[in-house]
Amino acid sequence: MLLSKVFGRDEIIASQPVPELAEELRRDTGITVVAGNAEVVRAGAIIFIGVKPGVVLPVIEETAGDLNGKLVVSLAAGIRLEAMEAKASARFMRVMTNTPSAIGRGATAVAPGSRSTREDVSRVLEMFNRIGAAVEAEERHIDAVTALAGSGPAFVYTVIEALARGAEAEGMPHDVALTLATQTALGAAQLAAESGASPDELRRMVITPGGTTAAGLAAMEKLKTSEGLMAAVQAAAARGREMAAS
Repeated sequence: MLLSKVFGRDEIIASQPVPELAEELRRDTGITVVAGNAEVVRAGAIIFIGVKPGVVLPVIEETAGDLNGKLVVSLAAGIRLEAMEAKASARFMRVMTNTPSAIGRGATAVAPGSRSTREDVSRVLEMFNRIGAAVEAEERHIDAVTALAGSGPAFVYTVIEALARGAEAEGMPHDVALTLATQTALGAAQLAAESGASPDELRRMVITPGGTTAAGLAAMEKLKTSEGLMAAVQAAAARGREMAAS
């Protein structure tokens, strides 16, 4: 958010109880860093909760009095809006983003709570559109968002690695293969984002009947590559539902 100028350094305050990590965060970002959550909650107009899922509700309960009436955005998987709204009278929202947001290429979904206003939704969407692409989603879809956008980069890295290993098996040096595989994935994704064409249309642009691409796709179909990727998203979504129920 600092890189994209969503906020200035003097507009951000964060809590970090470990002194060494607090100093590192202060040094690397130039923001104000304090030891306790209460000071952050009292000072902030918008509160982002960026802790592990199991800590979310205790943090809300601890600061409930100061959270009342404020916009609170949880970045955690598995903790439902209903559970958070039971702990404090804040305007809760859930946001699921992913690690590419660090370079302004994040994929983010925003789920409003029962007290969220349209202004709240617009404001949060604007923030996250500055560091990638953001969409509004119903909370019932957040587990799928977590699987697709949150876990998805790991699946894509696995594809990149596999493409590079295939080239290495044909004798290509590792660094050359990895560079080409990474750039191929990057270029294909950008073309998909900017062309307006569907993945099927883009795929057909590459295929020549009886050619190299057709042979490669036939191997992928034989090994059920598409089914494996679909299963990865579904397994991750199922795990998100289990976390929410526990």
